[in-house]
Amino acid sequence: MSHHTPPRQLPETDADAPDGTTAEEASRAPAVNDTEPGAPAEVEPADREPAGEETPGPTTAAAAEADETGARPGLEKTADGADDGKAPASTVAARTASTTDESHDAAASDPSPSSTDEPGRPGWFGWRRRFPRAARAVGVGTSVLAGAMVLGVLLIPNRLDRMSPESFLRLPVEAIFLAAVLLVLPSRARRITAVVLGAFLGLSTVLKCLDMGFYQTLARPFDLVFDWVLLTDAADFLKDSLGRSGEVLAVIGVIVLLIAVLVVSALAVVRLADVMARHRPVAVRGTLVLGTAWVVCFTMGVQTGGVTIATKGYSQYLSNRVQYVREGLGDAEVFDKQLRVDAFADTPSDQLLTGLRGKDVLFTFVESYGRVAIDDPAMAPEMDATLKEGDARLKSAGFASRSGWLTSPVTGAGSWLAHTTFLSGLWVKNQQRYRTVTTGDRATLTSYFQKTGAWRTVGIVPGVRKAWPEGKYFGLDHIYDSTHLGYQGPYFSWTPVPDQFSLESFQKLEHGKKDRDPIMAEIILASSHNPWSPIAHTIPWNDLGDGSIFNKIKKEGTNPTEVWKSAKSVRTEYRKAIQYSVDSLTQWVQRYGDDNTVLVFLGDHQPVPTVTAGSTSRDVPITIVARDPKVLDRVADWGWTEGLKPAANAPEWSMDKFRDRFMTAYGPEKK
Repeated sequence: MSHHTPPRQLPETDADAPDGTTAEEASRAPAVNDTEPGAPAEVEPADREPAGEETPGPTTAAAAEADETGARPGLEKTADGADDGKAPASTVAARTASTTDESHDAAASDPSPSSTDEPGRPGWFGWRRRFPRAARAVGVGTSVLAGAMVLGVLLIPNRLDRMSPESFLRLPVEAIFLAAVLLVLPSRARRITAVVLGAFLGLSTVLKCLDMGFYQTLARPFDLVFDWVLLTDAADFLKDSLGRSGEVLAVIGVIVLLIAVLVVSALAVVRLADVMARHRPVAVRGTLVLGTAWVVCFTMGVQTGGVTIATKGYSQYLSNRVQYVREGLGDAEVFDKQLRVDAFADTPSDQLLTGLRGKDVLFTFVESYGRVAIDDPAMAPEMDATLKEGDARLKSAGFASRSGWLTSPVTGAGSWLAHTTFLSGLWVKNQQRYRTVTTGDRATLTSYFQKTGAWRTVGIVPGVRKAWPEGKYFGLDHIYDSTHLGYQGPYFSWTPVPDQFSLESFQKLEHGKKDRDPIMAEIILASSHNPWSPIAHTIPWNDLGDGSIFNKIKKEGTNPTEVWKSAKSVRTEYRKAIQYSVDSLTQWVQRYGDDNTVLVFLGDHQPVPTVTAGSTSRDVPITIVARDPKVLDRVADWGWTEGLKPAANAPEWSMDKFRDRFMTAYGPEKK
């Protein structure tokens, strides 16, 4: 017995071994040099490494042993030359397979990602083993990208105008807190938490992207309570623009992108959690250092480029969103109370609007006509000239005017909310309020005209391209949409009918009829609607015909794709669109107005932030035009400015206050 052989017990005999070898002896045979008498003394055991050679790593040990055995099949022989290598070879294979299976099971049961990140592991198609340096580089790069993504989500603003390089040179406390949480959790809980938090970060990323879009168009964040219905409107817009197939593909693309964002965010946090688990001591020290640095920077108010280094902006963002949701959920109850208050609900119809009996009253909304068109230095000179020409035009026809400011509930878009606010006397700031109003019995300024029975009420709404049931709520006897104005010309981007043609159609269809009743009209001028390219220009009224002449005008106009490459170009085209709308309106009054004409025209909201250039004002101009001096005398105490341009210090009223002030001014005179 060799001195290498440990003491052995008496195990049971392996029944499958042909020579009666025990199972324990068979499994231990390759590792024991129990040389039988007569065996060559110079032969080394099969599992002993030759001197001077490097011991194979744990991953390749089995393969090396198999290769060694295959290269020297007759290494161990008995003294009489008989080949005694078959039984040891089979036991070597069994041992190798057993060792491989055990190591594989151990790796599978170990949740630590270190087993998958080592360059020596096979990886996909064995590429990690073949390219260990590339595998290590990919692992490091993936970890860096995951960290950059998480930091980006935490630091990125939800407004494009606040995004700058300095925004990302900050230390978010949320990242430090996230690292601390992942470090203290056990393996399984750590992975589950990482997935949940990663998905949450993905959702907040989507919400921030929605905020960016809403700030660019509506100058406000996405409302988690009320704005979901606008996504349906967006789908309808895609259907109108791209067709049904295009709409379906776009929706599918958005859903796939949403899922991808959630998955990638979750994987990024899981990756970081695994890296910290593998390098726990370093991660703990780093978290403590960063936490201390954050406290110091926050306490001292350290800044760079005007940006605070230590930030808790993400937490503040989430807090604000929660507050918005709370307010939104409670808004219905608040609005319901406001809805019940109407100062004129019990007023007899014969005492309503007595100061306007026999007059044609035209409430005209000029799309996106905001204060910026008048106040902005880059637009003011041209707009001043247009308004002065309009004043001169009206005065030559015997008209006078008074102007002031109203504050709209919306900016950038949402015209229907502004129109409803103006007409209902309620602050309609979201879609839920709009639906509540238009499905209720709250009287509007236009429906009060209808209630008197003294006016025929009509609507000129060229922007409406499909059924508009809300028209009945507004008290309109007849509605002329884009398909009922007789227009045979082209669309100007979003605008279905140029303003000049809409006004001429109103003249032919209603205002110009003989022996008619007085008219109350709600008129929407849509040529100044975003994207303001191409835009029409005024032509001789007798040349309008069926609108075919506008085909040539459109071809000569600008391309919206080119215009929107530059904010300066957008602002220029916006100003031209407002000028066209005002010119069309004042020319119509000069041409068709008479002693019984009363025109009230106003902007519905400010344009998009690209045009307002950071202005937070929501003011829009409003003007009353009349030839009868008694009409303007009734509003003399309003303090409005004479002419079409309101002074900078003219009164500013909330738009929902106009209805009651107007009805009071033109109701029965106090004795």
